[in-house]
This record gives sequence, structure tokens and C-alpha cells, in this order.
Amino acid sequence: MHDYQPRSELKYRPRWIAPLLRDAAKDHPIVVLTGARQVGKSTLLQQESPFAGWRYITLDDFDVLSQARSDPASLWAGTDYVVLDEVQKSTRLLDAVKIAVDSNYGKYRFILSGSANILLMKKVSESLAGRAVYFTLNPMTIGEMDNLPPTNLLETLFKGEMPRGKKIESTLSTPFSPMWKGFMPPLMQLETSAAVLRWWEGYVTTYLERDLLQLSQIDSLPDFRRLMVALAMRCGQILNQTEVSRDTGISQPTVYRYINLLETTCLMERLPAFVVNRTKRLIKSPKIMSIDPGLIAFLAGHYNTGALQSSREAGGIFESMIYLHLNALAQLLVPRPRIFYWRTTTGKEVDFVLKWGRKLLAVEVKLSRNATFSDIETLRLFMDEYPETSACILIYAGDEVRIMDEKIVAIPWFLLGK
Repeated sequence: MHDYQPRSELKYRPRWIAPLLRDAAKDHPIVVLTGARQVGKSTLLQQESPFAGWRYITLDDFDVLSQARSDPASLWAGTDYVVLDEVQKSTRLLDAVKIAVDSNYGKYRFILSGSANILLMKKVSESLAGRAVYFTLNPMTIGEMDNLPPTNLLETLFKGEMPRGKKIESTLSTPFSPMWKGFMPPLMQLETSAAVLRWWEGYVTTYLERDLLQLSQIDSLPDFRRLMVALAMRCGQILNQTEVSRDTGISQPTVYRYINLLETTCLMERLPAFVVNRTKRLIKSPKIMSIDPGLIAFLAGHYNTGALQSSREAGGIFESMIYLHLNALAQLLVPRPRIFYWRTTTGKEVDFVLKWGRKLLAVEVKLSRNATFSDIETLRLFMDEYPETSACILIYAGDEVRIMDEKIVAIPWFLLGK
């Protein structure tokens, strides 16, 4: 028996980030697009205009990789518009791109794509310094899955404009099915729970045995898998590496190195603390977040929606789904807002704080069907501490937009996608 509704036959859905990539490619010689494996980078670059008409070269091809190592400039002979995919596999190729751009400024346009965050790879980022602009492609939002344009919710809230209170009709009665299944594009065509589980199992195995071993020396794949599970159980929580080391039996230096690898390969992120100190002492350690809630649900051992719904990790996994959507929407603003969390030493916490110039937007996330006055307590506290806050939103699992205070609004989670 299916525990979610299958979608129609898979076809390309335009990605919200595509117009920004097009604009950046007009003005900059190098545009870098990173993101975890299977988020749809290659598909976007092969489907979206004008990149679909550029020469597409992937270093996943062993012959191409060999050519990139021996004579990289020959890869773009006869053309000025080039997409280079999986570029993290050859740093020499990036040196050749740098030389081509510097010696023929204005002639070439390169899109560099890869399943590693090049900004976190020091040797690579240094070779592109001052020449490239960077974007990250996230897993799909629910709006992208349904072929909807992006909402301008963040921009209007930063302006201090509040939406009207109203009940919203939606086919998504609860968030558990999408947060269990996940938002990777290939998952859209899978119609059974078993197919989804097999996909995630293959994804993790491929990641462990292929991507990681190409990027770094891993002492023990079982240790790395155990660390991934331990972090999945802590999704949305403050990262205590000493505790993770103790619980996994992995040394602290190795834990630190493995977390760096997870971040470099775009699977997990350390969400920094918002530490502008006014009157309260604040926690400064980061929180650990996943790029896809389905990955966390799988690693945590929740193999159906019922198991996820009754789990103690459900709140953190719901929070990671909201983080995915906030990230996608933040990338559409120029410059993009930075995302933090805020927590006092007494335990008062706001799940996300978005900073755009001098404007702040505070976001609290509650996996609840009802929005109550007690749910906005920390948002009120945050506004008292930071009166420049443009607005606060409570994102919850209900279906009604509710004005909770003069600058606080409760919003159903699915409105982040449409």
C-alpha cells in the first residue's frame, strides 16, 4: 500500500535559480554551480537556455578526464561557451580556465559545475578568486515540483509587509510524506515506498564508495556511515563534536574532518549562530542541518511515514525541510540573505534568522497543526532584543495564515513553495 500519492511522469521542471544563472553568465566570465549529487545540476545546464546550446563536457567521462589532465585547453577548442561538469576532479583544468579567461578577457564564458562546494576547496577557490560568481543548487522545492513560479514572500516580509490572514486550500494535508520521501528530482517518478528506500540506499552507497573516496582518504567507511547516522539523529540541534566523538567512538580530529567532507560534498551544513550581542549571552556553536529531509529520515532509520511521524527526530527533520525552502528562496534575492539561528545561554531559541543588509527576519518552526500564542514567545523576545527586525514568521503544519501580532504572522509550511 502506498503511503503517498505518485506524481505524473517525470519531465524537466524549470528551476527557480535558472534566471539568476543566465544573468550572471552575461556579466561574469565564470559562473560556478555547486550542489549535492542528483540535485539536478547537469539536467538544468542541458535543458535551460542558453546553456543547452553551449558545449557540454563532463569529467565523469574517463577519456575527457584524461584529456583534461594532459591538454585541458583542447576541450574548448573552437568554441567560446563551455559547460564543464564535475570540475572538482581536475584542479589542473581550473588552472587552464583561469589562464583562458585572463589572456582573452571577455571572450570566454564558462559554467563550472560540480558535486563539491568549490568555495570550501582552498586550492580551487584561490585559482578562481575575483573571476567567478557562485551559486548552489538545492534539491527541488515543492513549488518547483509543481511547475510554480517562486513566491516573493521573503522580499515582502523584509519590507515589513504582512500577508492577510486566510485559510489556504492545499493537497498536502500533512508534511510527513514529502519530508519522508525527500526532494531529490529522481524521487519524483518513484511510486512505492520500497522504490524510495532503494533509491536512498543506492544514493548513500554511491556517495560513500565513489564521491568520498575521490575527494579524500577515508580511514573507515563504516565509521563514516556511523557518523552520518549520528548527525542525522541530531539534525536541527547544536553541534557538539565532543559528544559526537564520544557516542560514535571516532576521534575528535576525525569527526571534524568527516564533517568538513560532508559540508564540502554539499550534504550537510553547519548553520552559524547569530551572535550580535546586545544584552544577552548567546550560544556561538553552529547547528547541523541537512540539505534534504529524506536523507535524514533514511539515515535515522525511519522507513515509512508512520515511523517518522512518531519519532523524536520529526521536529528536526521538519526544520531541515523548511531550511531547504528558505535557502532556495534566499538565493533569489540579490545579494542573497545570510541565514543563522539564535539561541541564548538560557535556552531561548529562534530557529532561523535571515539577515539582508541591515534588515532581519526571524523564523520559528513548529511541527504542529495549530499556531498558538506560546509558540511566538521567542519571536517576541527576539524583536525586543533586535527592534530593527522587519517581521517574524511562525512556520507550522496547519493550513491558515494567521496574524499573531503586529509584526508576527503564522504561515503554513507549503506557502514557502508557492
